[in-house]
Amino acid sequence: MVNAYSLISTEPGTTPELFDKIKELEGVESVEAVAGPYDIVARIKVESLEKLTGTVFGKIRGVDGVTSTTTLIVVEIE
Repeated sequence: MVNAYSLISTEPGTTPELFDKIKELEGVESVEAVAGPYDIVARIKVESLEKLTGTVFGKIRGVDGVTSTTTLIVVEIE
């Protein structure tokens, strides 16, 4: 299982609409609106890195109004 956070920037004035669209995407576990350099943080949980790539590049970045993403993959520290 791959867990990640996607830090999402949106076009001005579109955050509420995009928040609702992104939270409905397959693989997105949760969504938070945030203040700072990003507008939305999405927690993603998928089966593989290939699915993560598809979720970020195919689904999240495919939503009109998303201007950029930064993805942080969760790692296990032992």
